[in-house]
Amino acid sequence: IRCWSNIPFITMPLSRAHGKSFAHRSELKHAKRIVVKLGSAVVTRGDECGLALGRLASIVEQVSMLQNQGREMMIVTSGAVAFGKQRLRHEILLSQSVRQALHSGQSQLKDMAIPVLEARACAAAGQSGLMALYEAMFTQYSICAAQILVTNLDFHDEQKRRNLNGTLHELLRMNIVPIINTNDAVVPPPEPNSDLQGVNVISVKDNDSLAARLAVEMKTDLLIVLSDVEGLFDSPPGSDDAKLIDIFYPGDQQSVTFGTKSRVGMGGMEAKVKAALWALQGGTSVVIANGTHPKISGHVITDIVEGKKVGTFFSEVKPAGPTVEQQGEMARAGGRTLAALQPEQRAEIIYRLADLLTDQREEILLANKKDLEDAENKGRLALPLLKRLSLSTSKLNSLAIGLRQIAASSQDSVGRVIRRTRIAKDLDLEQVTVPIGVLLVIFESRPDCLPQVSALAIASGNGLLLKGGKEAAHSNQILHHLTQEALSLHGVKDAVQLVNTREEVEDLCRLDKLIDLIIPRGSSQLVRNIQKAAKGIPVMGHSEGICHVYVDTDASVEKVTRIIRDSKCEYPAACNALETLLIHRDLLRTPLFDQIIDMLRRHKMFLVLQVKIHAGPKFASYLTFSPSEVKSLRTEYGDLECCIEVVDSVQEAVEHIHKYGSSHTDVIITENEKTAEFFLQHVDSACVFWNASTRFSDGYRFGLGAEVGISTSRIHARGPVGIEGLLTTKWLLRGDNHVVSDFSEHGSMKYLHESLPLPQRNTN
Repeated sequence: IRCWSNIPFITMPLSRAHGKSFAHRSELKHAKRIVVKLGSAVVTRGDECGLALGRLASIVEQVSMLQNQGREMMIVTSGAVAFGKQRLRHEILLSQSVRQALHSGQSQLKDMAIPVLEARACAAAGQSGLMALYEAMFTQYSICAAQILVTNLDFHDEQKRRNLNGTLHELLRMNIVPIINTNDAVVPPPEPNSDLQGVNVISVKDNDSLAARLAVEMKTDLLIVLSDVEGLFDSPPGSDDAKLIDIFYPGDQQSVTFGTKSRVGMGGMEAKVKAALWALQGGTSVVIANGTHPKISGHVITDIVEGKKVGTFFSEVKPAGPTVEQQGEMARAGGRTLAALQPEQRAEIIYRLADLLTDQREEILLANKKDLEDAENKGRLALPLLKRLSLSTSKLNSLAIGLRQIAASSQDSVGRVIRRTRIAKDLDLEQVTVPIGVLLVIFESRPDCLPQVSALAIASGNGLLLKGGKEAAHSNQILHHLTQEALSLHGVKDAVQLVNTREEVEDLCRLDKLIDLIIPRGSSQLVRNIQKAAKGIPVMGHSEGICHVYVDTDASVEKVTRIIRDSKCEYPAACNALETLLIHRDLLRTPLFDQIIDMLRRHKMFLVLQVKIHAGPKFASYLTFSPSEVKSLRTEYGDLECCIEVVDSVQEAVEHIHKYGSSHTDVIITENEKTAEFFLQHVDSACVFWNASTRFSDGYRFGLGAEVGISTSRIHARGPVGIEGLLTTKWLLRGDNHVVSDFSEHGSMKYLHESLPLPQRNTN
């Protein structure tokens, strides 16, 4: 671990044989030698006179961070002309006659004509100042920078090429960041764009071609080209149908229409693409991205190196299947077709899937066995998570029962009228249920989640994107295949998609134009990461399952031990398992309390002989020799561990739950109905139970057939989320030549706003 600017960082061993570019974005984190090309639009202010200092400082900070990680960074920069133009304009204004300025008046002084400045002169005046600025910025991070000016002739002369190559290698060896620019003070006018075709020919006519030539000469792993657009689009950027191209392949340029070049600089997007393809052909990976956007410019370079979906990535390897964007569009179209089916047809699909789970159980269990063997061999899953990963005949049978329950209860879910109002004569309004759209469900270690969520999406007419964990890859693959087989019954195979590409979860959470709702199912860390990463997409779920059981003074001895055992020990890894046990103070040192402790210590599961107990602060104060004191009362153990804390009353129990709980599931054990009702009404959680295990907080046990998850949010859906939680509404207004002006003060019509009876629901 080393430090720069008081910020610790870790140097990483980076090595890669050059000669072949990276095939996937996720591999960019292994790039050791990186060239960052800064376009004129990135470095220059909007008025083209002077530099965008804040943007430039952010870029220097990112380059410094990567340099100090052990990478070899090089910068190809524009900006000398703009910096020089600013200086020369200032000098011209100062050289004006003071007498002329006084006689002209202040207003005319502002309008004084500035002669057109020749670019070479501006470059000559700006080079030294630009380099001095870079040096000052890099010094803040204890990094030395060196300037190198080149022309096209330097690459055509073999001796000069060797000299340049040697100089750059020596600078990199000494941990110096080379800053390279075309020597615009002496550079000839640009030649016609007649090269860029072969690996051996590329003229340095602008900084795009310079960066590409340099990247190949130096056997660079990655070339990052920053401009003032997000990347490549399939149509002119800004047009209604324009879509950012995530990955660009050689040969795709025939399908792209190029617009005009940027407001400053010599290269346009066509020049960037040709230079990028030339570099790619030479073994260097390329990303073209936006370096001017205020929301992303502060981390655009580091995001690219981390493999995030930023800009357009150039790759020679086309994926075997569709991209995740294409899958999202397929799910959208398939979901709309699914929603248009008759309820009986959607139910038939789910019944068919339930049958396939039992008919194909041998194939499913064989695939699951491979996942279990891989997980055990790699040793990356704890025993409770291995249980989540494991499938069995009984699990598959339970799944099939749950799916049939969903099919039976979904007959009138979509298109159900929930409100009818007569606005005026012959003007009737209806509010009806409709699907949310496209759901993204991200789940870990639970292949049984796939058919459950798929059935709920089918029943509610939603398109579905599924992203499962690598540990369940074989199980997920066959379960998705069976789901698509069932969907094919009515020609809607594309409605449910399994994302198998190397998309990072954070990148999926940015697809706000394709996804309408994200539902994470997994660890609290996964949920928190998704909630943090989601950009403009609502997230339904809970980050933690800190469930409480409060034992009141009027509790039944028999009920207490049964409910606590079931809540904590039946499935300790579940989000609805007991984590904190609250005991009324009067129960301490009573036979009931001794029975609770004895039961927890004697329980045997996963070869663990007892439940590990942590003492809350108040509980510890009552004991001479207490268990280990809890580090935090907001802990989700997910294992055979729990915290015990003491409270003085039901009111204090409620206050403790509100302060330390996660609004998931909380329980009171008591025979006093008045105390129980107080608890039920005052605890503000998604699920609140009286004399029942926390483990009942489950969609299947609630009679929902299954659940996509348990929501602790306060908007739309709360608790176990079944079909109803995956629906929203729309309004249908049926009129006959009605206009608002008819309802004005002097109009001919009046509002009625009469409630109309609802159609009778199908309860079979």
